[in-house]
Amino acid sequence: MKDQSAPQLPPQAQIAQDLPRLVERMHRRYLDVVRIELARRGFNDISPVQAMMLGTIGGEEISVRDLVERGYYLGSNASYNLKNLVDGGYVNRQASTRDRRSALLKLSAKGREILESLAKLNMQMAESMLKNEQEGRDLEATQQTLRRLERRWTDSIRSEARDEEIEF
Repeated sequence: MKDQSAPQLPPQAQIAQDLPRLVERMHRRYLDVVRIELARRGFNDISPVQAMMLGTIGGEEISVRDLVERGYYLGSNASYNLKNLVDGGYVNRQASTRDRRSALLKLSAKGREILESLAKLNMQMAESMLKNEQEGRDLEATQQTLRRLERRWTDSIRSEARDEEIEF
């Protein structure tokens, strides 16, 4: 039951209020989809979050620091998940030749196999959603809006960080 004393927001403000929760729910649903696909393909030793980390690494050789920054992973969770990916044979980890304290990550054949199966799944889902040109335009507009929202939130964080630096 809704609180009758809560002020009614204009429709756009209500949408802005609902967006963070919607994005979170969509992320959780996508992780469920990934979990089902991994199980269907017999990959029972990797979690959906770890599969997403494989996607962040992609076809590149990247540092652990870049992985954490690009994927917005928390440090301890990233370390735990990365250790499992290396131990499971999904990621190859080697010390950087420039800085022995830094490690470089690259997908193994097993990691690339998971990434390929998820790419196929995403393509199938996209094809089922995009029945005509208008749906394609709607999807593009949604992506653009979500990217703008991400930039706005990022700018807000950066602005707050700058303000905190000034206060000291």
